[in-house]
Amino acid sequence: MSQIMALIYTAISWIMLEWHSLWHAIGVGEWINTNWDWVLAIVFLVLTVRVLLFPVVVKQIKSTRAMQALQPQIKALQEKYKGDKAGLQQAQMELMRKEKANPLMGCLPLLIQGPIFIAVFHVLRHLKPTQPEANKGLYGWTITQFDKAADAKLFGAPIAASIKSSTADLAALGASRTNVTIVAGNLIAVMIVTTYMTSRQMILRTGRATDPTQRMMQNMMMYFIPVSLLVSGSIFPIGAVIYYVTTNFFSLGQQFYVLRKFPPPPVTDTAPSFGNLFNRNKDAAPAKTAAGISARTGGSGKTATKAAAGKGSAKDAKNKNGQPAVEVRAVGPKVGAKPINPKKGNPTKR
Repeated sequence: MSQIMALIYTAISWIMLEWHSLWHAIGVGEWINTNWDWVLAIVFLVLTVRVLLFPVVVKQIKSTRAMQALQPQIKALQEKYKGDKAGLQQAQMELMRKEKANPLMGCLPLLIQGPIFIAVFHVLRHLKPTQPEANKGLYGWTITQFDKAADAKLFGAPIAASIKSSTADLAALGASRTNVTIVAGNLIAVMIVTTYMTSRQMILRTGRATDPTQRMMQNMMMYFIPVSLLVSGSIFPIGAVIYYVTTNFFSLGQQFYVLRKFPPPPVTDTAPSFGNLFNRNKDAAPAKTAAGISARTGGSGKTATKAAAGKGSAKDAKNKNGQPAVEVRAVGPKVGAKPINPKKGNPTKR
């Protein structure tokens, strides 16, 4: 495992050093107390990785859509094999194989990006002036490249420093804790906001999950992960935070493009909205009243429907003699009353 991670460290270092050589060759240097050649090397390291992972992201989107489309069939299988876990698992695997849906594909980009971020984190924390000469040459770095990268700054704060850096490390980097805290704190705030925006964009465009477990996972992605960055972000080197923020901005743009090119299936929501709730009740009131009158009077409901659909109210209605009509209300039989003979009818008091 350590040999595999060492290869990843070397690959990440090579990409970053190649981009730095390019920016340095075209004259990008230190402006506004910032070594932009090293900052841009980190930014374009992100772009390189994300471009290479783009086909995997497209497969992830397609797999997620396929799993969403299968949810009604999966629920039907859960009802069919209720109490039979082995049968349910086999039926679900057969359904996914038939529809070519792989739930693990949704996690593949994260599984690939995880080791890459760990490599960036490790390489940037490795950039310390106090490192022995033998360690400076690890992962394909020359001693000159190592010393320049260790001295690289963003608005006066070294990209290898973090909020949790020790006083000895900050002194070796020639940085003040106040400056590092201000620069890193602002970057961490941007990192938290963009992480929330990225999660929210994906959830809103693909639809909220109906399964309680999946909905809980969506809420964790949208709220728990951004909040956890308040703690973990303090130990990230400033260069790693730059990597994370750049990744988030790239994800926002990439998701916008992918979700527009592969739009999510329409989400049907059976629950009425707050505004439609009153309109639905308003429209349903006459029919409900008519049905109730018909049920109480034993009629067919035609009279009640006609009365509900007629113009004007009962107070405005007039009889044949031109006198105001008396409103007649249907009253149900009292509890304990004798049943009415249908042949004799129901005499009405006048």
